[in-house]
Amino acid sequence: MITLDNLDQKLLDYFRGYVVKKDLVRSVKVGANVPVFVLEYLIANSCSTNDEEKIRKGIENVKNVLSQHYVNPEESALIHSKIRENGSYKIIDKITVRLDSKKDIYWAHLLNSNIKDANISDALVNEHDKMMLGGIWAIIDVAYDPTIKMGSNIYPFVVKEINPIQLSSFDNSKVINNRKNFTKEEWTDVLLRSAGYEPNSEGFTDRIKMLLISRLIPLVESNFNFVEIGPRSTGKSFVFKELTPYAVLISGGQGTVAKLFVNGSTGKVGSVGQWDAICFDEATDKIFKDRDAIPLMKDYMESGSFSRAGAGGEITGSASLIYNGNINQPVETVLQTSHLFSPLSDEVNSDTAFLDRIHFYLPGWEMLKFSPHHFTSNFGFSTDFFSENLKSYRKQNYTDAIDQYFSLGAHLKQRDTKPVKKTVSGLIKLMHPDGIFTKEDVREYLELALEMRRRVKEQLKRIGGMEFWDTNFSYIDKENQEEKFVALPEEKGNNLIESTPLAPGVCYTCTVDGDSMALVRIEVVSTMGSGKLNITGTSNMQVKENIKNTYQYIKANEKSILSEQHSLKNFDLSIQITNMLGASISSGIGSAVYLAILSALYKKNLKAGLAVLGNISVGGAIERAINFADKITMLSENGAKTVIVPMDNLQELSNVPPTVLGNTDVPFYANNKMLMQKAILSE
Repeated sequence: MITLDNLDQKLLDYFRGYVVKKDLVRSVKVGANVPVFVLEYLIANSCSTNDEEKIRKGIENVKNVLSQHYVNPEESALIHSKIRENGSYKIIDKITVRLDSKKDIYWAHLLNSNIKDANISDALVNEHDKMMLGGIWAIIDVAYDPTIKMGSNIYPFVVKEINPIQLSSFDNSKVINNRKNFTKEEWTDVLLRSAGYEPNSEGFTDRIKMLLISRLIPLVESNFNFVEIGPRSTGKSFVFKELTPYAVLISGGQGTVAKLFVNGSTGKVGSVGQWDAICFDEATDKIFKDRDAIPLMKDYMESGSFSRAGAGGEITGSASLIYNGNINQPVETVLQTSHLFSPLSDEVNSDTAFLDRIHFYLPGWEMLKFSPHHFTSNFGFSTDFFSENLKSYRKQNYTDAIDQYFSLGAHLKQRDTKPVKKTVSGLIKLMHPDGIFTKEDVREYLELALEMRRRVKEQLKRIGGMEFWDTNFSYIDKENQEEKFVALPEEKGNNLIESTPLAPGVCYTCTVDGDSMALVRIEVVSTMGSGKLNITGTSNMQVKENIKNTYQYIKANEKSILSEQHSLKNFDLSIQITNMLGASISSGIGSAVYLAILSALYKKNLKAGLAVLGNISVGGAIERAINFADKITMLSENGAKTVIVPMDNLQELSNVPPTVLGNTDVPFYANNKMLMQKAILSE
């Protein structure tokens, strides 16, 4: 008998006949270029047991079926011969169909068998129309009839019967009724093992587990727009290629209007109306073959529908869209030099209207590079049963689950709210198919959803500026009105102050209000304009006045501070003040505002981990920082590598703890020119 762990035993107790030992698939798959869901379709019923003898016989049967009927490409000539000699022969292969409009006939293409022009009836094509939209795996009965001719050419191969490799009927009540027998942690592992992963192997943190499960959201949530960009060998397309017959992979540059949306000649709806998920693989290359596919795609990503001249009005679809691409640099490097959509194809990577329709940006750079030990040898749902469950969940809807416990912060617009709610709904479907979940479950999924949508918005802010300024995403607990802000790991690292060079316009400081301090992030965006100033993030009139005074000082002294081309009259400035930590913000932030404005205008990075103390008066005098030692300590503890301080605080340096000075440099400045010299990152 095979040794089982507790989860294996539970799966056999509650789902016998629907689970399979996953290493069996790998043992059969060696040498067979066949998707996992095809193999598990063949082995699930005979191998859903812990009886070694039954498993052995089941595997032998599957191997026999594969050896007799599965076609390896190098065996195509032999299969042609078997079909001819026997008159007909059953094969396991991927079948696609194309319309030959010149001859008004359909031709079937059997991929591995290398049969490119097989006869197929209109009835079979209409019954299995996904053959025209990327193809399906099936058990196919192919006959041989040498009397079929066109001119002098013989077209002897005839597709007589097609049995798609998926369950013929399905009822998800078994999962719904038995979910209560598993803890949340156990169910997480069930999902991962069903997808082929071993959650107990090295590197599978709770974070990684949730990111892997998030890859399944497009399969359970209709019209879900998903991006994952990360290194190679992290399994980005695995889910959509191997785990379900309801998803299709489209290679780079192959997205045409006819294939995706509607065929202008036949009026037939394309992939968006036929599949649950469409994955654009290698989206760092060209995505669409037709340029006019992009506006149609934007319409579809926004509303799940599109209009096309000659198509007979508005057409709807439910397919989710996945864009996968590779990143070749560390994420820190990309963020210093560009934005996180830059690896995508040039046709979309700066199209803010397109990118704003992305619901979920999974940080692929966090994912594991998979090795053999990351794949499970334990039991999980057979892939056909698993994929049918995922498909059945698309009928459920939990987009209102957030409203029971939480409200969303002021920075989330309608286009942000929808992705967040759809993400939470998808995770509830996956983790709680019985609809039983707690407030803390919703909180966990909400924080993940806010992070993934905020990642989209932060990059849009880098590309498009003020239009996408509101990125300080938060949620409010309805029970106690506590507001929590959700940050991005790559923006902050382990500290609130970035350890990488600060983006142009970003600077940190610290303020004191009574006995409490606040860590403050100042972010300035400059766009061509007519000298307008917009301040957001604070309602404190003293703080606003402090900012305006600094702005007026720069304006009044432009000739000595700015070049003509960088004059304030040529730019609109938007200044956002964010309370990163601590009490309410108070004034005394003029020097940091000064630096942020100038670095935004000149597009210059400030030094890594930089913070600034002090204030610049309307007359240009440098005002000392109060609570000097406490402020230096707070900034240092939150990641500041350099804190530039007024010269008037020099005598107080001895009050700063030696451990703080060991981690943080404290240079001094006496005027605005010294401040710039010590803050700007050297080229």
